[in-house]
Amino acid sequence: MKELSLHILDIAQNSLVAGATLIEVSVNANTETDILRIEITDNGKGIAPEVLPIVMDPYTTSRTTRKVGMGLPLLKDACEMSGGSLTITSEVGKGTAIKAMLGYGHIDRQPLGDISGVIMLLVSANINVDFIYKHSLNGNEYIFDTREIKEVLEGLPLNSPEVYKLLKEMLSLNLDEIQIR
Repeated sequence: MKELSLHILDIAQNSLVAGATLIEVSVNANTETDILRIEITDNGKGIAPEVLPIVMDPYTTSRTTRKVGMGLPLLKDACEMSGGSLTITSEVGKGTAIKAMLGYGHIDRQPLGDISGVIMLLVSANINVDFIYKHSLNGNEYIFDTREIKEVLEGLPLNSPEVYKLLKEMLSLNLDEIQIR
């Protein structure tokens, strides 16, 4: 994966497979501390304590279709290449939290990529799941919360073409306003 948004998509997909009904994604950049922090939390089934220490191993996967899982090891490598780190905490029955720290200005940091496209893909493909997306740069923050949006739309589906287009434009404009790349 060459963009951080694709790592976020991969982890969110894992959350969905784990039965999450609420997924929170936070991207926080601070140019003063030179840190880009990405956090993905869910309320899925969680990871068993005996599995947690080995989830970074590419040969550890819960998939039955193949015997390798490269998502977390690749994200860990992306973090470490930029002088950062990756941590995972989880509690069975409560959910999982993944925290990626990267050097914001590091030459080897992957670009964020099309984060608005990834968020909208997740939202439109999983209308029964709630997503909170927080995006900040040096304290300027934008929050996209499907629970609030669903309330305003009064039952209009988030994946209808008109709503999808409106939400994608709204998300893109707000992200452009705080300018994180």
